[in-house]
Amino acid sequence: MKKRIPTQLLVGLGILLIGGGIVGGEYLLVKWYPAHKAAVIQDTLRLTPFKNDGLGVEMQVAAGINEKVESFSGGVRIFSPSFWSTGPSLTITSQSNPDQRGAFTPQELAIWETDGVQHHLYRYQYEDTRINDRDAVLIWQSKNHVMVLTARIISPERIVEVNCTPGSADENLYMQACDESVRTMKVAGPPSPEVPIPGILDIGPTPSSLKH
Repeated sequence: MKKRIPTQLLVGLGILLIGGGIVGGEYLLVKWYPAHKAAVIQDTLRLTPFKNDGLGVEMQVAAGINEKVESFSGGVRIFSPSFWSTGPSLTITSQSNPDQRGAFTPQELAIWETDGVQHHLYRYQYEDTRINDRDAVLIWQSKNHVMVLTARIISPERIVEVNCTPGSADENLYMQACDESVRTMKVAGPPSPEVPIPGILDIGPTPSSLKH
């Protein structure tokens, strides 16, 4: 007669396996996964050098985006290929500045600032700033259900535009990668004029009025 494995032993082994699986799962959730996620974020945001003399630009691009580079007339596309979906990308275009102005006009800034309201653009945000001593604007908006960060940077020699998007990748992580990348942009050419410091309006009495 063949010996049958006792039912109690089978139940005990089953409990042992299930318990081991639960303990292993807890380890993955509590110990391994947070450390793995932090490492992925750190590696994705790690800045890597990029320079293109033809476009007159130099910057640091997040490693999660800077995997492949394709050039085209007047620009370059830096991206991370994805087989099943659209990966993150950063596109740079550069054109000459015929007016040789070192700053955007108040009219241009007003248009960009109010575009979100005027055209009902979804998730539109605007920032007037300076990037490495160049006048610049940053615009965030949703296009075709995907977030895009646009940076426009002007120097007396050229105007550079950067469009960065996470594609279908993690939006929060890759929009942070886009932001940290575009803020490192250096545009070649002569120095831009310094931004004037607003004057202080004196509303006190004038010396002549004190004589009366």
